[in-house]
Amino acid sequence: MRTLYLSLCCTTMLVTVPAFGLETLPQLQLAQSYQQQEAVSDFWISEKLDGVRIFWDGKQLRSRSGQWIKLPDSLLKQLPAFALDGELWAGRGRFQQVMQALQSSGTELWQGIRIMVFDAPQQPGTFTERLQFLKQQLPDTAFVQLLPQQQLQTKAQLDELLQQVVAQGGEGLMLHHAKALYQSGRVSHLQKLKLVEDAEARVVAHLPGKGQFSGMLGALLVELPDGRRFKLGSGFTVEERKKPPEIGRLVTFQYQGLTHKGTPRFAVFVRERSEP
Repeated sequence: MRTLYLSLCCTTMLVTVPAFGLETLPQLQLAQSYQQQEAVSDFWISEKLDGVRIFWDGKQLRSRSGQWIKLPDSLLKQLPAFALDGELWAGRGRFQQVMQALQSSGTELWQGIRIMVFDAPQQPGTFTERLQFLKQQLPDTAFVQLLPQQQLQTKAQLDELLQQVVAQGGEGLMLHHAKALYQSGRVSHLQKLKLVEDAEARVVAHLPGKGQFSGMLGALLVELPDGRRFKLGSGFTVEERKKPPEIGRLVTFQYQGLTHKGTPRFAVFVRERSEP
């Protein structure tokens, strides 16, 4: 089976309490799209999670956008004294549970949510050395868990693993170069691999529906960061068509390559993206 490797964008941010200034944003390592030039055996491979990226500095938990995340005390006590890079995750297809927990003052919705740790950003050494540190020092609790990593030898094995993960409801794979140091910003030694692309766009207008969608949303007119505009009309539930994302909001969508006009092909609405 032929596998297509396509580019992606990050999708998750959240809001719980007032944000830090831009100068205090967590200096996280961000992935580029998968590059086929390097040997698969040079990387550690893990599942790409559909959760909320977090940074724990040893005392406080923040989102990628720099906002405080207030945890129930019982969960806060399970975190270590050293820094972690990870993701709040409730399981495949349960992104909304994480968002609901972050927007709630109660503790009930936190059941089943974990911090899946994939790096120790303030530890020296290569990714393999940092991974070994986490295996030895990270407390193994119901809330704090080390994301499983594995090494493969061939591209065929990588293709097979990707197909398995996607078939089971996963998003894709992440590849960490075994010899790479932790470096903030978008780097080539951290790569993401999915079967479809995803991106964000801002809502410009609501286009009215026709036929069965008469009186509801037909499509969103959205704008990409570079100014390209296109209609996003697939993937909405009836409730979302009755109450669509407001003009000015960011939305996440999936697509399969570009048309001859340079707009996303077969674009499908995924969700409204939370912003500060």
